[in-house]
Amino acid sequence: MFLSAALLVGAVLVLLIISLTPRSKNLPPGPRPLPVLGNLLDLNLRDPVPELERLAKLYGNVFTFYIGFRPVVVLNGLQAVKEALVNKASDFSGRPLNSLAKNSVHPDACAPGVALTDYNATWKEQRRFGLTTLRNFGLGKQSMEERINDEIQYIVAVLEKNIGKTMNPQLLFHKAASNIICQVLFAKHFDYEDQFLDFYANLFHETSKIINGPSSLIYDFIPPARKLPFIFHRVFYLFKCSRDRYSDIVAENKKGRVPGQPRHFIDCYLDEINKRGDDGSSFNEDQLVGYLLDLHFAGTDTTANTMLFAILYLMSYPEVQERFQQEVDRVLDGKDKVSFEDRHQMPYVQAVLHETLRMASTLPLSLFHCTTKDTEVLGYSIPKGTTVIPNLTSALMDKDHWKFPGEFNPENFLNDEGEFVKPDAFVPFSVGPRTCLGEGLARMEMFIIIVSLLKRFKFIWPEKAGKPDLTPVFGATQTPKPYDMIIQLR
Repeated sequence: MFLSAALLVGAVLVLLIISLTPRSKNLPPGPRPLPVLGNLLDLNLRDPVPELERLAKLYGNVFTFYIGFRPVVVLNGLQAVKEALVNKASDFSGRPLNSLAKNSVHPDACAPGVALTDYNATWKEQRRFGLTTLRNFGLGKQSMEERINDEIQYIVAVLEKNIGKTMNPQLLFHKAASNIICQVLFAKHFDYEDQFLDFYANLFHETSKIINGPSSLIYDFIPPARKLPFIFHRVFYLFKCSRDRYSDIVAENKKGRVPGQPRHFIDCYLDEINKRGDDGSSFNEDQLVGYLLDLHFAGTDTTANTMLFAILYLMSYPEVQERFQQEVDRVLDGKDKVSFEDRHQMPYVQAVLHETLRMASTLPLSLFHCTTKDTEVLGYSIPKGTTVIPNLTSALMDKDHWKFPGEFNPENFLNDEGEFVKPDAFVPFSVGPRTCLGEGLARMEMFIIIVSLLKRFKFIWPEKAGKPDLTPVFGATQTPKPYDMIIQLR
């Protein structure tokens, strides 16, 4: 009798909780959430992308799932992503309030930088300053090409020491990309054995897996879990260490600074602080430290992982590597260095590199967005404050926009005349005002470095390693699975 009564009460409570689960009128459809857990059991949190695709087939390209009692709206396909992030950019450009990324990268006591700042006046003035300053310090100019070409000599030196050997290239590319952005930020180049490069290479690699992983969703959507010893405590520690290092760098650079004669990004920012005075703006040294972390992360992780994917695909498809090198040899005949302008004469090379970005889907779910007001997308109502996930992978694999959506094939970017074309669905760095700050630098580095290396070396997949596994490892920034390569001089 007691057991029956307990089961009855339990059933009533479950039905009551289900009935009380908030679902706004005309919110996009989705699976029925469970009490307390929501739809956590419907997702493989270690790699939710395939499950999001399955749910899109069931409920449409805009659907809702719940983490705990909070709704999350997912945008799938190019139409939905562009409708929200481009056509209604101001409505969908916020950042979720309780994000693990926000609270670890920029704790409550610290200024939020720019990438994770909400869509407000602070974000707009900081973003505008960053774009202008980075442009003035060489992004898209010959001076940046020179920095990249100077870094290539260090990469080549490491590879030449390993001719005929097998090596893992992961840290090599992370250190190279880190050095290039560090020269822009504070005009310093680090030896590849320096602990500074080791620390940040490991920081970016480790935390990118956690920020969009299971711990992040649990932290964001189930507040009581934040007091438990989950792995996100490791993230807090790593980012605190990184902020301390940036603070030391800012203090060091202030000693030799001449106001009005900027040498790098830090000097420009300090000049801006002096110019603003007490005008109530968001420019201060704490904000600068947060900005350095944003730019260092954006300028390192996506770039390094994209280059790792490029080498992996070139080894996996040796016929593509051979044709790639033939075009490089023809265009660069007699030239010592690669210029970014050379890409206009290399349609096949461009196709290979863009296909790498498409298949790698470096930022698979972008950074989570949040609605800044009550709005709608494709006829569905989205309340203010709703977390929104743009599934960029769904656009990059959209069968309506790609000739070979599910396979690595440079023909996706070539027309019938062999000319390079870029379909609208190519959105690896997201779209709208929240596009990745490091996109321009990533494109330039990827082209100049990969072309320079393929001009000199041949990369071979080790037979003993079996068949290459091209499945990305999910994270805020996706990475290839660790691999080794054999290096030969051409």
